[in-house]
Amino acid sequence: MGELWTETYKFKTWLQVEIAVCEAQAELGYIPATAVEEIKAKAQFDPKRVLEIEAEVRHDMIAFLTNVNEYVGDAGRYIHLGLTSSDVLDTALALQLVASLDVLLARLSDLIAAIKDQARLHRQTVMIGRSHGIHAEPITFGFKLAGWLAEVLRHCDRLTRLRQHIAVGKISGAVGTYANIEPRVEALACQKLGLKPDIASTQVISRDLHADYVQQLALLGASIERFAVEIRNLQRTDVLEVEEFFAKGQKGSSAMPHKRNPIRSERLTGMARILRSYTVAALEDVALWHERDISHSSVERMVLPDASILAHFMIVEMTELVKHLLVYPQNMERNMNVYGGVVFSQRVLLALIEKGMSREEAYAIVQSCAHQAWNQPQGNFHDLITKDPHVTQLLSTAELESCFDPQYHLRHLEEVYQRLGI
Repeated sequence: MGELWTETYKFKTWLQVEIAVCEAQAELGYIPATAVEEIKAKAQFDPKRVLEIEAEVRHDMIAFLTNVNEYVGDAGRYIHLGLTSSDVLDTALALQLVASLDVLLARLSDLIAAIKDQARLHRQTVMIGRSHGIHAEPITFGFKLAGWLAEVLRHCDRLTRLRQHIAVGKISGAVGTYANIEPRVEALACQKLGLKPDIASTQVISRDLHADYVQQLALLGASIERFAVEIRNLQRTDVLEVEEFFAKGQKGSSAMPHKRNPIRSERLTGMARILRSYTVAALEDVALWHERDISHSSVERMVLPDASILAHFMIVEMTELVKHLLVYPQNMERNMNVYGGVVFSQRVLLALIEKGMSREEAYAIVQSCAHQAWNQPQGNFHDLITKDPHVTQLLSTAELESCFDPQYHLRHLEEVYQRLGI
C-alpha cells in the first residue's frame, strides 16, 4: 500500500493520464499519431528533478511537465494540450484510490477467511453473552465471531461499491466547460484508464467522492476497533476467555514479569481514533470556492495516503490477531456458571409462567433467588430456586434441570451460520 502513495507512483499515474489523453487526441485526429508513439517511447521522469524544478517554479504540474519534456523533446508540445492541472491531478488520484481499494479488498478477504476459520472451530464453544458488561445468557464464541464476519462482509460490499463510485476522471479543462478539449477526448481517455467521466465536473472532481472514501475507511476502522475492544475485555485477568498470542521472548512490562498485555488490540483502538479524525478534514474539503481552489490539496496530501496505509495496516494486524488468537473454553464455562447458573433466570421465569403463575409473581420469586446468589462467595442460584416451594409446586426436578441446559439457547444458531456460509 505504501508504494501506491510514493511520489514516484504519483508521477507514474500523472504520466499515464497524459499519455491516455494524447492517445485519445490522436484517435480523433487532433494530434499526429507519430507524435504519440514518440511520446510513449521517450516519456520519462526523474522525481528528484521534478522536485528541483518545483522549488523554482512553485507549481508541481509545470515542474513535472518540464521534466517529461526534457526526455521527449519536440513531440512534448502535444502533451497536456487543452488540459488544466486538475484534469491530470484528479484523474490520476482516482487511479491511486482505485488501486488502494483493490489492495484493501484483497486484505479484507484474508480477514474474512481468518474469522471464518475461527468461527467454524468454535461453533459449539459455549460462553456467556454479556449486555451492559453484565452476564446475560449463553452464546457460543463462534456466534460472536459470526457477528464480526457479517460486519466485515458489509465492509467488503461498501468498498466494492466505493471502488465503482471513486473510479471517475475528468478531462474537461479549466472550469469544466470543455472549452479547449472535447468531451469525446475525455470519454476515450477515461475508457483507456478504466474510469468513467465525471458527470459534471468543475475545474475539479467534487470532493464529496473523496470524503466518502475517507468516511468508509473510518467506518471500517470503527469495526476493527469494536473487535479489538472485545478482545481486550475478554483478555482481562478476571475474565481471560481469549488472549492475544504471546510470542516466545516477548515481554509485557518493564516492571512486572507476569504481564501479558493486549498490545495489538490497544494499538488498533488508537489507530481507529486517528482514522476517524481524518473524516472531519475530508468533509471540510467538500466546500471549495466557486469552481475550484486548492484548500483541499494540502489536506489530501496527508489524509488520503495516511488513511489508506493506516486502514491497510489495521486489516493486516487484525487478521494476524484473529488467526493466532488463544481461546480458553474452560474459562468460558467457569464464567458462565458463576453464582450457580444465575444466567438461566429467564428460562425459569418462562417455565413458571407456562405453568400458570402470573409474570409479576414469577419475576419476583426468580429475581429474589438470583439476587441472593449474586456476588456471594457461595451464591448458588440453582440451589436456591430448586428449594423454593413456590417453584417446586409447579415444576418437576426434570423440568427445572432443563432450564439450566445451555443448548436450549443455541438451538437456532445454525440458521445464522448457514446465512454466512460457515
